[in-house]
Amino acid sequence: MTPALAAPASTADDHGPHYKWIALSNTTLGMLIATINSSIVLIALPDIFRGIHLNPLEPQNTSYLLWMMMGFLVVTAVLVVSFGRLGDMFGRARMYNMGFLIFTISSIFLAVTWFDGSAAAIWLIFWRVIQGIGGAFLMANSSAILTDAFPTEQRGLALGINGVAAIAGSFLGLLVGGVLAPIHWHLIFLVSVPFGVLGTIWAYLKLKDTGIRKHAAMDWWGNVTFAVGLVAVLVGITYGIQPYGDSAMGWTSPMVLSCLIGGGLVLAAFVLIETKIAEPLFDLHLFANRSFTFGNIANLTASIGRGGLQFILIIWLQGIWLPQHGYTFEKTPLWAAIYMVPMTVGFLLTAPVSGALSDRMGTKWFTTTGMVLTAGTFAALVALPVDFSYPAFAIILLLNGIGMGLFSSPNRAEVMNSLPVDARGSGSGMMTTFQNAAMVLSIGLFFSLMISGLATHLPDTMQSGLLANGVPAADAAQIAQLPAVAVLFAAFLGYNPIEMLLGDQLTGLPDASRETLTGLDFFPHLISSPFADGLSAAFTFAIVCCVIGAVASLFTNPRRPGGSESVDTMSATPQRNGESAGASLAAVAAESGESPADLVDADSRPGT
Repeated sequence: MTPALAAPASTADDHGPHYKWIALSNTTLGMLIATINSSIVLIALPDIFRGIHLNPLEPQNTSYLLWMMMGFLVVTAVLVVSFGRLGDMFGRARMYNMGFLIFTISSIFLAVTWFDGSAAAIWLIFWRVIQGIGGAFLMANSSAILTDAFPTEQRGLALGINGVAAIAGSFLGLLVGGVLAPIHWHLIFLVSVPFGVLGTIWAYLKLKDTGIRKHAAMDWWGNVTFAVGLVAVLVGITYGIQPYGDSAMGWTSPMVLSCLIGGGLVLAAFVLIETKIAEPLFDLHLFANRSFTFGNIANLTASIGRGGLQFILIIWLQGIWLPQHGYTFEKTPLWAAIYMVPMTVGFLLTAPVSGALSDRMGTKWFTTTGMVLTAGTFAALVALPVDFSYPAFAIILLLNGIGMGLFSSPNRAEVMNSLPVDARGSGSGMMTTFQNAAMVLSIGLFFSLMISGLATHLPDTMQSGLLANGVPAADAAQIAQLPAVAVLFAAFLGYNPIEMLLGDQLTGLPDASRETLTGLDFFPHLISSPFADGLSAAFTFAIVCCVIGAVASLFTNPRRPGGSESVDTMSATPQRNGESAGASLAAVAAESGESPADLVDADSRPGT
C-alpha cells in the first residue's frame, strides 16, 4: 500500500521565475559552509589547542583531539538519511531552515568559547556535534529542495552545481582554516556566523515547500538500531587508535571490542528489521540491482581508500616536510593547505567534464580509469622519498585529483541511473550514508596502519638520535617509549615534542645539543624513516581499495550511450541510460508526479 501524499501548498512556478535561482544560491551556500566546516578544524587544530592551553599529546587529552576531528563526521554520517526522511514527511524547506538555524547557533557558541583547558575542549566538542546535526539537516534536504524548484531540463545543472560546491567545501576548509587559525583560532568558527545568519534569514523568508509531502510512518526501530550500531562501530574505531596498556593501539581493549562487536550485532539487527518493516529506512531489496550493488561497492572502497588521504598529507607536510624546509611550526598549517591545492584543482577540472562525457559515452570506463589512476598515484606516493621534490609531489596530487574527479561524478550517475524509477531517492540516500561512514572508517584505518609502521622502528630510532645528542642513556630509553600515536599526533599538529619530553634535562646539555634537539630539523628528520614505513602500509592499503573499486566498476551493468535502455541481469529492471544523475531524477519525478526526494519511500517496498 502506497503512503498517502499531501498536495503541495504551492508549486515553484507560484513563486515567480527567479525562485529556482534563489533556491540554488541558498542551498549552495548551505552546502558550502557545511562542508567547509567539516574540514576547517583539521588544519586549525594546533592553534585551537594552543589557544585553549591544552597539550593534546598527553594521554588523557588524546580523546579530545580525536573527537574534535571526527565528531562532526560521525554525526553527519549517522543522521543524514533520517533527516532526509523527516524532510519528506514535514517539509524539506522547513527542515532545511531548522538546519541552518542550528548550524548558525552552534557556530556562535563555538566562536565565543571562554573556557580553558579540558573544559574548553569538552565545550568545543559538544557544539561541534550540534553543528554536525545542523549540517546533516542541510545535506539531507538541499538536493530535494532543488528538485522541487527546478524544471526537468535544468535539474541536472542545479544538482551538479550544488554537488561541486559540497565537494569543493571540504578542500576550501583546509585553506580557510590555514589562513584564519594563525591570526586567532576563534576566527575559524566566527567566519561561519555571518553566512549562517544571512542563510538562515534568507531561507526563512524565501524558501518554500513546493514538493509533495508524504505522510508516512517513521521507521523508529530502523532509525534507532542504525544510529546506535553505526555510532558504536565508529566510536570503537576512534578509540582503537589510542594506546591501551602496553599496546601501541587499543584494538584489544574491552571497551573497543564491545563497541565493535556490539555495534556489528545491532547493525545486523537493523538489516533484519529493514527486511520485515513495511516502510523501511533502507530498501535493502535494491541490492538485487547489479549496477547499484557494484557501484556502491566501488564508491565504498574508493571512499575508504582516499578518505584518510587529507590526514596523511597534513601529517607529512606539517610534521616533516615543511619544518625540514625552514617553515616554523606556527606557519605550517597555512602552507600545508596551499601545497595541497593541486589535488583540489585536479578534481574541480575533471569532475564536471567526466560527468558530462559519461552521459554520452557510458560511465564504466570513466569510473574504472579514475580508480586505476588514483591507485597509480598512491603507488607514486609510496615511491616518493619523505623529503620529496615539490614539483613531483604537486604532479602526483594533481593526478590524484583528476583520478577522483574521473570516478566520482560518473559513479554517482551510474548508481542513480541503474535504479528503478520508484527508488531513486532511497538509493541516493543509502549511497551518501555509505560514503560518509566510509570517510570515518578510512581515518581510523589509515591512522592504525600509520601507527603500526611507526611502532616498528620508532623506539630504536628515537633512542639512538637522543643518545647521539648527549641525552643520558636512562632518559633516552624512557623517552623512546613514547607511544607511536603521540608521535603521529605531534606530526599532525606540527608540534616538536622533544622539548616537552626532556623538560629540565635540556638545561644540562651543551648549547649545540640543546639547539639541535629543539630546532626545526631534529624531530622531523628523526621520524622520517619510521614515518616512511607507515606511509607505505597506509598507501598500499589505499591501492588495494582502489583496485577493488576499479574491478567493481567493471561489473556494473553495460550501458549503451544515446538513450537506449539496457536490462540489469540481476534484477531485470529497465534502466534509463544517457542521463546524468540530476536529469534522471528529474525525469523520474516528471513521470511519477512526485519530487525525486518523494521517491525515497513510495512504491519502493516489496509487494507494492
